[in-house]
Amino acid sequence: MSQFVHRDGLLHVEGVSLNVIAGRFGTPCYVYSRAALTAAFEDYRTALATHGIADRALVCYAVKANSNIAILELFADLGAGFDIVSGGELARVMVAGGDPDKILFSGVGKNRAEMQDALEAGIRCFNVESASELEKLNEVALAHGVRAPISLRVNPNVDPKTHPYISTGLKTAKFGVPIEDAPALYRRAAELPGLKVTGIDCHIGSQLLDPAPAAEAAGKIVELADQLAGDGIVVEHLDLGGGKGIRYRDENALSATDYLAPMLKVLAGRREQLLFEPGRSLVGNAGLLLTQVETLKHGTGKNFAVVDAAMNDLMRPALYDAWHDIVKVSRGDKPSAARIYDIVGPICESGDFLGQARELALAEGDLLAVMSSGAYGMAMSSNYNTRPRAAEVMVDGNEVHLIRRREQVAELFAGELLLP
Repeated sequence: MSQFVHRDGLLHVEGVSLNVIAGRFGTPCYVYSRAALTAAFEDYRTALATHGIADRALVCYAVKANSNIAILELFADLGAGFDIVSGGELARVMVAGGDPDKILFSGVGKNRAEMQDALEAGIRCFNVESASELEKLNEVALAHGVRAPISLRVNPNVDPKTHPYISTGLKTAKFGVPIEDAPALYRRAAELPGLKVTGIDCHIGSQLLDPAPAAEAAGKIVELADQLAGDGIVVEHLDLGGGKGIRYRDENALSATDYLAPMLKVLAGRREQLLFEPGRSLVGNAGLLLTQVETLKHGTGKNFAVVDAAMNDLMRPALYDAWHDIVKVSRGDKPSAARIYDIVGPICESGDFLGQARELALAEGDLLAVMSSGAYGMAMSSNYNTRPRAAEVMVDGNEVHLIRRREQVAELFAGELLLP
C-alpha cells in the first residue's frame, strides 16, 4: 500500500493528507487511491504477459466488491471486463462506459427482466447456475428472437481454505451445479434453440491465499472441457473466477503472477480464451475508511473509542470477525499514552465494532483510518439506525474528486408514505 504513507506526521493518500480530506468532505468517508487501483489492475496485466497469454485472456472485475461508477469507469478505461450479479450492476457498468461484450452475468437468482435487459445490452455470457435457469433463459431468449451465450458455473467441490461465508466451490454451497451433473446439462443446453454454449465457469471462493485449490479446480475444468469436446460440444472460453486474497494483517498475499502460476501451468497449451474475475484484489487495498473519534469511555474491564463510522459503514468486522488495521492519521504521541481500545460505532448493537483490542493513544476528535476497506466496504453498507451512508472520494496525485456525496437523512425516507 505504497500510496498510503505518513508524511510530515500525517497519513497521506498519494499527495493529499487525510486531515485535508476530512476537513473538505467530513467523516465517515471512504477514500480511494487511483494509483493503487491502477497498479492492482496492472498486476494482473503483467501476470498475463509474463505467462504469455495476454492476447487470449480477459480480466473481468467483480463489480460486487465495489460498484461505484467512477471506479467502474477507471477499470473500463484500463480495458477490463466486468463480472456482474444483478440487473442493477449491469446498469452501473453501462453508465460507466463498460463494453457489453466484456460483461459476464453470474448469480443464482437472475429473473426474467434481468435476463431480458442483459440480452438487449448484448453481454458476452450468462454464467448459468441451475437447470431451472437454463430453461428460463432459453424461453426469454426465444421470446426476443436471439440466442443467449451461456456457460455453466460448475461446482468442483474443492475446499478453498477460506472463511465459510465466502467459500463457494464446495458441494454444500448454493452456487453452481455439481460438476458430475454438468455433462448432461451441457447436452441439454446444446439442444435448446435459444442458447449457445460458449464456455465453462468456476469460482471456488474469496480471499484465497493458497493457489493450490484454484489450480485443482482448473484441472477439473480442463477435464470437463475435454469430456464435452468428446460429446461434440466445444467451448470457446474457460472462466476460472477470481478470489485472490489480499493482505489485511499478516497474510502472505501473492502477486497475481505467483498466484496464477500453478493454475496457468494446468492450463498450458489450451486453445480456449481464459477469463478471470478478480474483485477484492483490485480494490481492497486501494481504499480506506476515514472516521473520527467522538467519545472515549475508560473502564475497569474495557476501554472504548466510539467513532462516527459503524457497522452500517463497514460490515466485515461484525459479519466475519474480519481484521482491518486501524491507524491514527496524526503521529507524535508518546507510546506511554497508549491504551487498549475497542473501536466501536454508535449503532445499538453489541456487534458494532470496527476493531477490538487495539493499542492506540487517542483523544476525542482524533482521525482514524480503517485500512484495506476498498472491497466490500461501501458496497455492503446500509442505512441501519437511519444513518446516511458515507461520502466517497478518489485521490489522483494531488487532486481529490468527490465520487459519491454523503446522503442526507431526508433522502432515507423520501420514498416512504404516511398512512392516509
